[in-house]
Amino acid sequence: MLTIHGYKGSINVRKVLWTCAELGLPFERIDWGGGTRPVTDPEFRTLNPVGMIPVLEDGGQTFWESNSIVRYLAAREGRDDLLPTGPAERAQIEKWMDWQVSDFNNSWRTVFQATIRKNPQFQDEAQIAASWKQFCGMVEVLDRELARTKAYIAGPHFTCADIVIGLSAHRWKSIPLDRPSLPSVERYYDLLCEREGFRLFGRDGGP
Repeated sequence: MLTIHGYKGSINVRKVLWTCAELGLPFERIDWGGGTRPVTDPEFRTLNPVGMIPVLEDGGQTFWESNSIVRYLAAREGRDDLLPTGPAERAQIEKWMDWQVSDFNNSWRTVFQATIRKNPQFQDEAQIAASWKQFCGMVEVLDRELARTKAYIAGPHFTCADIVIGLSAHRWKSIPLDRPSLPSVERYYDLLCEREGFRLFGRDGGP
C-alpha cells in the first residue's frame, strides 16, 4: 500500500490524495507538518532531505515534490488519459503543472497567509493588496484559456494538470475578498465538482 506523509489540510498533500482517488489507489496517510509532527524531525528528513511535504513511499522507494508525485502515480498506473506518453502531448500537460507550482503558487502566498492562516508576519495591507491583485491576474489567465478550451485547462479532457490547477482555483475562491467575475473559471469549478476526488480534497478539503 502507498504511504503518504503530510497533514491532510496541505494543498500539496491534497494533490496526491485527489490523484489517488482518481486512480482508485488505497493509501495510508501519516501526519507531518501543519501543527502535527515537525518536518524538521530527523525521522522526516530521512524521507525528504529538504523537509517539505508531501512524501510518497511506494515499494521501498520515496518520492517528493507534489507535482512529481502526481505524474509518477499517473504513469505508474498507465493512465495515458491523465498524462500522455507522447512527448508533445505530455508537454502540453506539464507546462501547466510547472506554471502552477512556480508563478501561480507564489502569487497567493501573502494574501493566503494573511486572510486564511491569519499569520501575523503577513499583515502589511499594501503587500496583501498586491498579492491579491497578482493572484487574481493569474486566475484571469486561466479564465481566458478555459474560454478557449471550453472544457479543461489543457483541452477537452481531464488530466493531471487539472488536479493541480483545480486546487489552485479552489484556493482563489476560498480567499474572503472581493473577486472579479470570471465565468469560465466558475464553469470549470462546477465541472470539477462532478468528480468525487475534487469534492473530497478540493471543495470540502479546506482552502
